[in-house]
Amino acid sequence: MDQSVAIQESLAEGETCRILYLTVTITSLISSADDRLTVRLPFGSHTRTFLQELSRCSPEVVGSEGIKQNGKRTAFSESCSHNTTDRSSPRQNKLKPEVRTEQVQPSHIMASNKASILSEPKFGLRDTIVKSQLAQMEDSYTHIQNYSFQELDLTKEAFFFNDTPKEEEWFKAVTDSLHPDAKYAKVKLVRLVGIMLLLYVKADLALNISEVEIETVGTGIMGRMGNKGGVAIRFKFHNTSVCIVNSHLAAHTEEYERRNQDFKDICSRMQFCQSDPNLPPLTIGKHDVILWLGDLNYRLEELDVAQVKHLIEEKAFPELCQYDQLKRQMKANAAFEGFTEGEISFQPTYKYDAGCDDWDTSEKCRVPAWCDRILWKGQNIAQLSYRSHMTLKLSDHKPVSSMFDIGVKVVNEELYRKAFEEIVRSLDKLENANIPSVTLSRREIHFEDVKYMQLQVERFTIRNGQVPCQFEFISKPDEETYCKEWLIANPSKGFLLSGNYLPSCFGSPIHTLCYMREPIQDMSAESIRRLTLMPLEKSDDPDPAQAEKPMDIPKELWMMVDHLYRNASQQEDLFQQPGLRSEFEQIRDCLDKGMHDTFLGSNHSVAEALLLFLESLPEPVICSRFYSTCLESASSYWLSSQIISNLPVCHKNVFEYLMAFLRELLKNSGKNHLDVNILASVFGGLLLRPPPGHPTPDIAEKRKAQQFIRQFLEREDNSP
Repeated sequence: MDQSVAIQESLAEGETCRILYLTVTITSLISSADDRLTVRLPFGSHTRTFLQELSRCSPEVVGSEGIKQNGKRTAFSESCSHNTTDRSSPRQNKLKPEVRTEQVQPSHIMASNKASILSEPKFGLRDTIVKSQLAQMEDSYTHIQNYSFQELDLTKEAFFFNDTPKEEEWFKAVTDSLHPDAKYAKVKLVRLVGIMLLLYVKADLALNISEVEIETVGTGIMGRMGNKGGVAIRFKFHNTSVCIVNSHLAAHTEEYERRNQDFKDICSRMQFCQSDPNLPPLTIGKHDVILWLGDLNYRLEELDVAQVKHLIEEKAFPELCQYDQLKRQMKANAAFEGFTEGEISFQPTYKYDAGCDDWDTSEKCRVPAWCDRILWKGQNIAQLSYRSHMTLKLSDHKPVSSMFDIGVKVVNEELYRKAFEEIVRSLDKLENANIPSVTLSRREIHFEDVKYMQLQVERFTIRNGQVPCQFEFISKPDEETYCKEWLIANPSKGFLLSGNYLPSCFGSPIHTLCYMREPIQDMSAESIRRLTLMPLEKSDDPDPAQAEKPMDIPKELWMMVDHLYRNASQQEDLFQQPGLRSEFEQIRDCLDKGMHDTFLGSNHSVAEALLLFLESLPEPVICSRFYSTCLESASSYWLSSQIISNLPVCHKNVFEYLMAFLRELLKNSGKNHLDVNILASVFGGLLLRPPPGHPTPDIAEKRKAQQFIRQFLEREDNSP
């Protein structure tokens, strides 16, 4: 149903019955002077029978034909008006010259029932089928109507917004720059460090926007740092889903593969929650219209500075585009597959001397490039303009803007109702013809001779008929769980997924790796299980029957540190610039197979692999039980040293080894640009982590963790 319909009738003196039709759920409110009864029923044949019986109580029943478009109703009581007040009231008296922020509805409020009915959480499988069928029949009840998205200006973020005032300053500056006679509503603002996206809509269109969500993805070092990454705002405009992404990808001419990876990471990790918690998150690619803008950082290659500047003077932009990395990567389907970019008729937007229009005169003398771009993906999209703004001189980039004419799907109320009712009728027939039938292969599970620390597994099969079904183990009345803590049903609900996980040093405990002299993938599953189950406390007192003593540190850690020590001591931006995912996979396989002499990839990839190794440790290098004590001792090197001396031997050795390595890197700070604060910030949260169940560390705790590590970096010691 497309709108709530209130029905009032006299049952008896002092009694009323009010029925609300809402999508595929019917809520019946029956009240009298003494009692009040609420009944929620799924939409279907049985419910209709129930309603027919209620209808006999009075001839004054208002049926679904009383529904009007745009939230207007007839023969409804005022008690239901709160459902449509904002949508039916005139907007002219509310509009003001300034930007309004309250007009755009959040994701859980429907601005148009027709546009948002598919996302309302209802009655499980039946409602899922209704939604699916409605989505497939969308063309039968929608038509294309054109609207324009204007002033999608791209601003080069030249510094990090680490404090709220900067964000507010930019918001005020953008708001003040809007046309003084225009009436806009702010849809959303989203920011990740120095990447910010502001979205406005004309105020008279604000009520047609719904399901607004924002997300951010950092793609800096370890895939989390926010100096690189993307931010996005998604929403529905009438019945068209739109996603706008602003991204800042990896820098440097030779790093085009890293930029491709950043794009793929943003696409895979950017997930928007839906209003129905039972539905999976939406990815960027699941939208009808995608607008992607930002400092994509793709450069011009194979030409030197003089050649590029000559072609710019000749305004030979089509010829120059042949050397553009983004164009080449899109043509090879290596990035932005399916996206479109308009014709570039303006000179490169990077790199200028700040404050003027002169090309870069610094020592590096960067080759000009179109770093700042706007792309789109979807149907019914026409680009009306694509230009740069040379008059803005605050940055070493020139911002770009674009204007689009985008066709959106507008729901036809009458056709939508017919499609919905047709689906419901077909489901009624299907349900009557196919009653769910579920059988179990066995009803009793018997475990024989259960022993301590010995896993036993018993299996049974659930079979169902033609109708899909869900299963779940449920708890008995007055019990919190469905079974005792020593028993586990896997899966306890849903579907069982199978696979073959190869063991890896990533995610293995330090003391376990110290006992593994062979590569982990050369060891038997039983040996790995036995070492993994060894308590950390026993690792300091090995079994006398053990043929070999444990190594001082894991060999995998030594392989990575030794490689960096020999090859990357003077590497610029070490531990700050991410590596490539493909190279990390090769490094991981080399470590798991013991092929340390065949490390492939850049120093940045090895450095990131080291950080990921430390992050994946089940027990951090500084055991989590010492977390609070470390924070309390962060200002005392003597107390901090006492804590380190009390660590298990293998953890103590790893900590001292890493500190010696990092101090060696600091000796080359003039070339690698590292300092104590950078290393303490990167390694503080990896070496010193809170125990499970501890609240997420706040800024004060993070600073103390960095201070704890900084003490050891400032002390001289032997090199690794």
